[in-house]
Amino acid sequence: MNKTIQTAHGAGGKKTERLISDIFKKHFDNPLLTSDDAAVLPGFEGRIVTSTDGFIVSPRFFPGGNIGRLSVCGSVNDVACMGAMPTYLTAAFVIEEGFSFDELETIVRSMAETAKEAGVVIVAGDTKVVERGQVDGLFITTTGIGTLPDGVNIAGNQARPGDAVVVTGDIGRHGSAILLAREDFGFHTDIESDDAPLAHLVRRMLTVSHRIHTIRDATRGGVGTVLYEIAKASDAGIRLMDEDLPVAPPVKSITAMLGLDPLYLACEGRLVVFVPKADADAVVAALREERYGENACVIGEVVSEHPGKVSIVTAIGTERFLSAPAGELLPRIC
Repeated sequence: MNKTIQTAHGAGGKKTERLISDIFKKHFDNPLLTSDDAAVLPGFEGRIVTSTDGFIVSPRFFPGGNIGRLSVCGSVNDVACMGAMPTYLTAAFVIEEGFSFDELETIVRSMAETAKEAGVVIVAGDTKVVERGQVDGLFITTTGIGTLPDGVNIAGNQARPGDAVVVTGDIGRHGSAILLAREDFGFHTDIESDDAPLAHLVRRMLTVSHRIHTIRDATRGGVGTVLYEIAKASDAGIRLMDEDLPVAPPVKSITAMLGLDPLYLACEGRLVVFVPKADADAVVAALREERYGENACVIGEVVSEHPGKVSIVTAIGTERFLSAPAGELLPRIC
């Protein structure tokens, strides 16, 4: 086999068959993945949730993950944030001519491993090869499919005054890891991305509370952007406590040095959860018993004051409004 992808690998002939068999089928093989143009899936019970997302992260490999793991986690988590249990994924690849076979196989292998960890099966996909310069190496699009249990009704416009705001771990980690992987600032840190599949955290929370109003994963724009989106959609105010924001010391150091706010740096393995205060302690305790939720905590509350805005109470007791998100700080973080 050639060491790099050629345009002929996307032409539908023998080289395409070889690419599919030697890389994609090798790692994604399962009883539902066939050579037909569509997968036939078993019947669903209840409501179906689906989400599609594209991934163009640069660099493709970063501390704690790569574009393949990210592409699985992204769609799995989007489905899970509706309260659904993700079951299936599809994956489409746009590959630039000259892309390394070895690198592609490493990415596909990572996708297979992450799908297994997440409890989902990759059932269908597509591969396109384009000429040099038309894409930046590799773009991946995944679609997640899951089922929503009866009685679960979670949405971004349902935060209510009296809700506690919970995060499932420290914030700003993915954005910091990507920034350090992309730029040479002349120093070394051990920051790794928080990139992770989180459906099991949602499943666990729903076993201790049936009153969760909103769940969102804080990806592009970070926790701050998610909070502003939910405040506006719910027509409610959100008040954070600065002292309660979980920021890992290396992230705190790098953001302070570069003048960045961890609230607006991307996460890829953190959920923001809105739940009545009476249930918050049980939700946090349940999260802390699970992998990827060990550092869960309450960071604030939903209030009736200043609807559509997010404020933060400082360590000395003063309150100020967070600046509304003005744009993406870091390009291609997911």
